Amino acid sequence: MFKIQKLDFLIAFYTTSVVLTELMGAKTVPLFTIGGFPVSGTVTLLVLPFIYSVNDTIVEVFGKARAQSIVRSTLLMVLYIFIFSLIATLLPADKRFSPTEGAYETIFGISARFSAASLIAFALSEFSDVYIFARMRRQLGKKNLWLRTNISNFASEFLDTAIFMTLAFYSTDQAVISNIIFISGIALPYWLLRCCMSIIETPLVYLGVKWLKDKK
Repeated sequence: MFKIQKLDFLIAFYTTSVVLTELMGAKTVPLFTIGGFPVSGTVTLLVLPFIYSVNDTIVEVFGKARAQSIVRSTLLMVLYIFIFSLIATLLPADKRFSPTEGAYETIFGISARFSAASLIAFALSEFSDVYIFARMRRQLGKKNLWLRTNISNFASEFLDTAIFMTLAFYSTDQAVISNIIFISGIALPYWLLRCCMSIIETPLVYLGVKWLKDKK
């Protein structure tokens, strides 16, 4: 009989979602325009809320230590993917593969700066999400799950957006004020949009907690 343990499924879903953000996050799509200023976002905007929702669900049911262990394990997998991608793109291709070598390098030859920025931002934001959610749970108890979920998500998503945008787009040949204006202009609308996505997907945390607790 085809049977899957609930926690195993959530861990696999979480890890896969994180890997998707690393492998496919380079593509940006137009979202909307504010006062003539076009706002774009990466395709991972559709995946990121699920990542934070799984975090909160696991903390709620299994505790902070278990969630942090899953985050650490996933970070190691992301680092493994990054290192292997570098090795795979550096290895010479044989004649049969040569025609597609350019496309292969374009897809998997990730920019070191963007990859490092993504990895650092993800690590800090994920641990922050787990920490804030767990701390609020100790203070508020089991009530107000929606509040704990969204506050922890808003804070961690702000951290993730601010760190990534700064590390990825800060230009040393520009003035500090110029960098702040530019990065804020692209980061703030994107963070607000991520917050909206978090609110929309709040019911998923409730469903996930109920699903895990059933016959835990």
